[in-house]
Amino acid sequence: MEKIGLIAGNRKFPFLFSEAAKKKGYFVVAVAIKKDTSPKLKRFVDKIHWLGIGEFSRMFEIFKSEGITKIVMAGQISPDKLFSREIEQDPELKKLINSIKDKKADTIFGAIADKLTESGFELMNSVAFIEEHLPKKGTLTVKYEPDFSTWEDIYFGYDLAKAVAYLDIGQTVVVKNKVIMAVEAFEGTDNLIRRSGFISRGGVTIVKVSKPKQDMRFDIPVVGLNTIKNLVRAKAKCLAIEAGKVLFIDKEKAVSLADKNHISIVAI
Repeated sequence: MEKIGLIAGNRKFPFLFSEAAKKKGYFVVAVAIKKDTSPKLKRFVDKIHWLGIGEFSRMFEIFKSEGITKIVMAGQISPDKLFSREIEQDPELKKLINSIKDKKADTIFGAIADKLTESGFELMNSVAFIEEHLPKKGTLTVKYEPDFSTWEDIYFGYDLAKAVAYLDIGQTVVVKNKVIMAVEAFEGTDNLIRRSGFISRGGVTIVKVSKPKQDMRFDIPVVGLNTIKNLVRAKAKCLAIEAGKVLFIDKEKAVSLADKNHISIVAI
């Protein structure tokens, strides 16, 4: 049985990948990040190693000792960990971060990806086995479709979200009546939605897109059930995602919850 390595971040993306990889006949060896990766991951993989962010160099040793050549990065590693004092514990990680041109998440994870490649590993497309979870163009909710004014907000927000993504600031914007209520930055999509709910007092449309040159080896935009729960709390009316570019986890449950709360979901 061929082994495949998994660098597992937070939430359910690592679960999804592990299940799909095992169905393909792979033996999955995960490197999980302490206080970030869910402990439940051990149910989905064949073997798991737990590392702190300050033990970055050990990851290479683990994969080499396991005889692994193919690796996938799945799930976000909280960017704030890369600015914590923990990185002082690993000279290699500290050197890597200090050598890059800026401290944007994309740049940091890109440098880590390059380091893996330089070390002889093949970093695979993180959605290689789960492309069916990238929704195609269309309305995903059953009961609710955007009305005319919401479609106007969607298309207005889409162009602006693409511009923001091009600048690598974030990949999500929040729109209400053609007004940009909030733009995603360091805080992530869930915190953005919470913030926009407070600012707008409801009725917003959230638009999430990919970067123009999205590196599919890492940092895939993701939505899921937790996203919809936050939309419900924010009294939002629509979620629009870029078709074929945004990973949708727990889609059936998420769509059902959206329908119950008069929220439309579309892939554009």
